[in-house]
Amino acid sequence: MASFSTTDHKTFMTSMFFLLGLLILSSEISGAQSIGVCYGKLANNLPTESEVINLYKSNNIGKMRIYSPDQATLQALKGSNIELIVDVTNEKLQSLTDAGAASDWVQRNIVSFSSGVSFKYIAVGNEIHPGDGEANFVLPAMKNVQSAINSASLQGKIKVSTSIDTSLLGKSYPPNDGAFSDAAKGYIKPIANFLTQNGSPLLANVYPYFAYTGDRSIDLQYALFNSKGSSNGTGYQNLFDAQLDALYAALEKVKAPDVKIVVSESGWPSEGDSAATTNNAGTYYRNLIAHVKGGTPKKPQGPIETYLFAMFNENQKDGAQEQHYGLFSPDKQPKYQLSFS
Repeated sequence: MASFSTTDHKTFMTSMFFLLGLLILSSEISGAQSIGVCYGKLANNLPTESEVINLYKSNNIGKMRIYSPDQATLQALKGSNIELIVDVTNEKLQSLTDAGAASDWVQRNIVSFSSGVSFKYIAVGNEIHPGDGEANFVLPAMKNVQSAINSASLQGKIKVSTSIDTSLLGKSYPPNDGAFSDAAKGYIKPIANFLTQNGSPLLANVYPYFAYTGDRSIDLQYALFNSKGSSNGTGYQNLFDAQLDALYAALEKVKAPDVKIVVSESGWPSEGDSAATTNNAGTYYRNLIAHVKGGTPKKPQGPIETYLFAMFNENQKDGAQEQHYGLFSPDKQPKYQLSFS
């Protein structure tokens, strides 16, 4: 057996501590990178786009979702290294069933900014339901946008998807029995096949708040990640995991077990309902940020890429709840004490 000198031992221990430090740092960076924040602009009192980008950077928020390819926002994002989800608006879907129009959309809004903006996902439509008039346009538009991305040699960098909500589930409890409704299956199955073929994730807006307010028999603490131990017989200790795993189970049932889910929205309002309080909202956001550094019972390998909704209160949205999801007030003051890393 070889013997170590004192110097060798010190060198070895120094190297080990250095490697351990790198592992810890890597874990922290991975956790930080799992969190983004949605940037909506339905308000008449918001900061300028450049101020918003600086606010993201000063708070170490490395991901953003925007709901249209707003040119001023894209200009402000240049050189920021903030990873971006950009939406094709629902009103635009029908026009993008034309391949030429889709190519033009990609050229104007993606390719012309791609050298300075870190596009990650294109969400082709948001919360389209099977009975909606736009439902038949989603998949053709996704295919045409994907073709345009391929033609620009950006397919390795930008993934094309669509954003759904959990109302497409016909069954969500227990989570392992999660399944899309009969009406949704015909809509979502070909989309799931497209995602599988292209190695793209499914974007999903996941809101324990709406599940709780729709069924007050749910324990509020279960919705806020504050449950201690499982009290529902399923092994789940929070509603977020249960909703997310129900979606994973539903994807398995439409033969798309390898599609990853990115949580493209999750939030809790601070006004507009008895459960919509600043205390509840702050608790939800703090616990969500901590929780998504790990995984779910069904998918324990974390982190869970998650976009908090939303950056600001938006005073031109309909309804008191919708106007009070902001993590920051329009004057850029934080509503809650949150650490995004």
